[in-house]
Amino acid sequence: MHGDADGEFEPVKTGYAVLPEMSVYRLTGARAPLCLVEAGGLAADRDGLTLVDIAVEEGRIGSILPAGTESVADGPVVDLDGGIVLPRLVDAHVHLDKGHIWPRRPNPDGSFMGALNSVMADREANWSIVDVRARMDFGLRCAFAHGTAALRTHIDSLGKQIGITWPVLADLRAEWAGRIAIQGSPLFGIQFALDENHMRDVVAAVRAHGDGLFGCVSYMIPELDAALDVIFRTAIENGFDLDFHVDETNDPAARSLEHIADAAIRHRFTGRILAGHCCSLALQAPDVEARIVAKVREAGIAVVSLPMCNMYLQDRQPGRTPRWRGVTALHELKAAGVPVMIASDNTRDPFYAYGDLDLIEVLREGTRILQLDHAGGDWADAVARTPASIMGLDGKGVLSPGGPADLILTRARDWTEFFARPQADRTVLVAGRAIDTTLPDHRELDHLMGGRS
Repeated sequence: MHGDADGEFEPVKTGYAVLPEMSVYRLTGARAPLCLVEAGGLAADRDGLTLVDIAVEEGRIGSILPAGTESVADGPVVDLDGGIVLPRLVDAHVHLDKGHIWPRRPNPDGSFMGALNSVMADREANWSIVDVRARMDFGLRCAFAHGTAALRTHIDSLGKQIGITWPVLADLRAEWAGRIAIQGSPLFGIQFALDENHMRDVVAAVRAHGDGLFGCVSYMIPELDAALDVIFRTAIENGFDLDFHVDETNDPAARSLEHIADAAIRHRFTGRILAGHCCSLALQAPDVEARIVAKVREAGIAVVSLPMCNMYLQDRQPGRTPRWRGVTALHELKAAGVPVMIASDNTRDPFYAYGDLDLIEVLREGTRILQLDHAGGDWADAVARTPASIMGLDGKGVLSPGGPADLILTRARDWTEFFARPQADRTVLVAGRAIDTTLPDHRELDHLMGGRS
């Protein structure tokens, strides 16, 4: 900041590494996705971005005005020079409990079954309270530094693990309150819905430590409809919303998404339903796809695609180039009025060897994999407003006067600049204050990795 003898502040350009150590200031010349701004009188450019000035007052957004509007707001001025500003983002589908086990339990062949078997073995051998807590906290620190405001993590909920991970989740949720809002949803194969003892234990854990969410992995078994009836009855009896892993396969015969929609309609379910993956939907004949999409909309189901993980796992065969990208029919779902989003999924575990819970990376790679760049200017919704709405998080994922000054500031002035680089120099504001965006070192977890040298 530069001031004259009278203490008046003049506008300065900044790399955003240092922001005012004051509770009142203005960000001028910011470009924001219009779809994420809740303020009137704004116009979008061809990228769907609008040029605005944002007043920050006591940790909240005081006003959002067209750039250059005369303002009576006090405090210093930070000129963003056209840089894109986002709200802190919302990750609707992650697996904190699996994260970062790759060094001790890699996927032997990159396949889905290789991932499943490796995780099962590692869970049985290593998932103690100390192990799970350390890895989950590491993941949260990564997400926070990258600019995540909220996330939903799936919790492996089988046998003894139910009593280990759910209390850890509850402790971490309390510790991270005010930094990241954390939701948890149980994860188990649909066949276990028919096991009364299992269902009793999982429901008890969710009631004691959860967030009113229930769900499972849904795939084609002979008893699928009966198992789904149990899931929906359980949700209705307990007031749970539902979150499913669905049809994570390239088999067109996998249509459990349609069965979930039928069950929701059959039970007249009024809670929220989120379906993740839905990979095989993209491989249906056009008439079948249209029928399923119509049922999904009627049932009120939202869909989250996990583009990086599904591109990594799907259609992998030794010695053969993959023929498809593994993602669901996201454009068709959106066109039909289904709420759609994209999310991180796994990080450095057998289901996905990479990733860092960075939603800017997810949006960048999702744009490339799903070809979102010529499909309208509102796809930023998919990592912000839409997941926040589905997760019931009012005020998150949007820029709104009166809302929290939780922002991500970048130097990119349009989407081509934004997606061309990882935005590693981003500045993250929480309640108007810049946080330390230094990422935790992977070496912190070496003591959990066994024989790694």
